[in-house]
Amino acid sequence: MKFPRLAFLMLSLPLLYACSNLNPMNWISSNDDEDKPAELVDFPEEVRLRRVWSVKVGNGQGDKYNRLKAAIENNTIYAASNNGNVLAINRENGSRLWRTELDFQVTGGVGFGGNLVLLGTENSSVIALDAASGDILWETQVTSEVLSTPASNGNIVVVQAIDGKLSGHDARTGEQLWIYENTVPALTLRGESSPLIIENFVIAAFGNGTIVSLALNNGTLRWEERVAVPTGSSEIDRMVDIDGDLVLSDNGLLLVPSYQGYLAAIDAVTGQTRWRVEESSVNGASSGFGNIYVCDERDHVKAYRTSQETTVWVNEQLDLRRLTAPTSFSNYVAVGDFEGYVHLLSQVDGRFLGRTRVDSDGIRAPMQSRDNTLYVYGNSGNLSAYSVQ
Repeated sequence: MKFPRLAFLMLSLPLLYACSNLNPMNWISSNDDEDKPAELVDFPEEVRLRRVWSVKVGNGQGDKYNRLKAAIENNTIYAASNNGNVLAINRENGSRLWRTELDFQVTGGVGFGGNLVLLGTENSSVIALDAASGDILWETQVTSEVLSTPASNGNIVVVQAIDGKLSGHDARTGEQLWIYENTVPALTLRGESSPLIIENFVIAAFGNGTIVSLALNNGTLRWEERVAVPTGSSEIDRMVDIDGDLVLSDNGLLLVPSYQGYLAAIDAVTGQTRWRVEESSVNGASSGFGNIYVCDERDHVKAYRTSQETTVWVNEQLDLRRLTAPTSFSNYVAVGDFEGYVHLLSQVDGRFLGRTRVDSDGIRAPMQSRDNTLYVYGNSGNLSAYSVQ
């Protein structure tokens, strides 16, 4: 596989921990025409996105390759910026409910569970805020920087750090209850999949291409499955990160895309792989209309049948535009790009239906939808709600 030259320059950067992290967004920089982002094509717009409200959240994603996303709970949306601004916002009208300023560089979040708003930081800590007031309830140290979103069921908080360690903490105090260690390769992409709590177990994916299920109360291993197998002679060729958030489909299948590996559909209870197809992606997937939607490493948007590895459609017109993970939204698939455009595609055939520019600094964080409203958190810190006209 050919990589632009800038990817190799990243190898000379100082190591933050035991491993080195590459920024996948830099890989499109090249002098070769084939590695330049596609120009946007005109099309007859069938729908329009109307902005309902917009709120500024600090410096947004900051200068590093962060993918902070908002958390939605009932009628409130919680968002955090890299420079420590945390806001609770009425998701219908955009009014601010509270604001807290933290003395931390926030790199992971926002998580929600029980009455806790959860954040991970660059200096290896996890912070829990009261969801009603924004007051800091506790802070606890973990083993390394947190790029993922902490998860909680209200009793236990689960945190995944970039050194491959997954830890469970008491939701009332932050005290560590258990820790699970996974081997991290020498070289990984800068990013981390977020743990997913389902009933009394937690599922997590790692930079070595494996996915595990642990008992939530004590961290005991229930099952382990490999989604991607490292191959090749160089460390770059052998990267098999799973960096996108895990998605649970309506029929109980985990949808797991990996880099230089496979898109796999795994039974969440047993860990059995129902099907897999060769696919490479640095983002997560989404489901809707009986399909799985994924953006591959060249930012081609693809739809597969949830029940089998059958390709439904492929849209290649956003080639190398550094897309977000796809989001199922009403009857559409929404993706954001590096120039801040939100594109609406048809779930039926993948054709363009609408487009609007949200943030000139671009969009990295996964978008979210509730009740036919799309919530977009741009890199510069603009959190906006959109509806379809």
